[in-house]
Amino acid sequence: MLRKSFLSTLAALALAATAPLALANNDKPLEWVVGYAAGGGSDVVARTIAEAMGSSLGRNLIINNKPGAGTNIAAEYVARSKDFGNLIFSADFATLAANPFLFSKLSYNAEKDFQPVGLLVRFPMFLVVSTKVPVSSYKEFVAWAQAQPEGVNWASAGPGSPHHLVGELFREQSGLKLTHVPYRGAAPAIQDVIGGQVPAMWVDSATVAPFLNAGKVKALGVASPQRVATQPEVPTLNEQGLKGFEGYAWQGLVVPTGTSPEVVTQLSKALQSALNATGVKARLQALGVEPLPGTPAQMATFAKAEREKWGRVIKQVGVKLD
Repeated sequence: MLRKSFLSTLAALALAATAPLALANNDKPLEWVVGYAAGGGSDVVARTIAEAMGSSLGRNLIINNKPGAGTNIAAEYVARSKDFGNLIFSADFATLAANPFLFSKLSYNAEKDFQPVGLLVRFPMFLVVSTKVPVSSYKEFVAWAQAQPEGVNWASAGPGSPHHLVGELFREQSGLKLTHVPYRGAAPAIQDVIGGQVPAMWVDSATVAPFLNAGKVKALGVASPQRVATQPEVPTLNEQGLKGFEGYAWQGLVVPTGTSPEVVTQLSKALQSALNATGVKARLQALGVEPLPGTPAQMATFAKAEREKWGRVIKQVGVKLD
């Protein structure tokens, strides 16, 4: 009996040595990987939430920016990591919903290589036009676009971006003759809309806010169920007749598959606490983004639905990025 008890104890110690360490017992800084450059919207969101999460967890959080290839560089880094309990990742619209269809071959599996912790935020998409376009509502835009013999050009932040795919879904549901003009990012695209070189574009809430506030572009509608708090005067497309039309850029927090359930639970609790903190909510609202508190299971369901929705759009349009 003593020998059996001794062997059981050894086995338990061996298992504990190989299992991921719980966050509360780990003094190592927690690495938060972001697939975009420092200073951008995704980076600012991560840093805002990380500060509050760090306080809840009693750990330092360090942001590690790994931009490039539509988040694929960062996603591969996280998917291959075995540093369980010490690594989290801002997986977004591109990582989890679009890239599996935009690229013929990925170095990670969006469904199998990551475990959801919870959604972070979403960036509602606005349909905006140049101030030179003689319309001020969705219905007026439809009438104006239908009167253009060659149709209407519209800009996006680039092929496969949420701005592009929301625009393609809009073209499909509106039935308008619209031609996509891709740019290398939202900033140069909106500058050409301001200048009148391209009449319209789809742009996220964080990017468009200063241009709307300065009156440099006109917003005709937003692709969300409710009006955006920072732009309450802009009606939704749904209330203007384009029923059920929604489109966002969004982000969620994940860990590499293999992370223990205990760690995921700790991270999820800290994330929900952060997203509900008054200071964090105020900062996110100022950025023009909406927090999305929820459970890991809710994030998994959401990501699956988004993958199905945008996979269909990508296949229909025939977009490929490799």
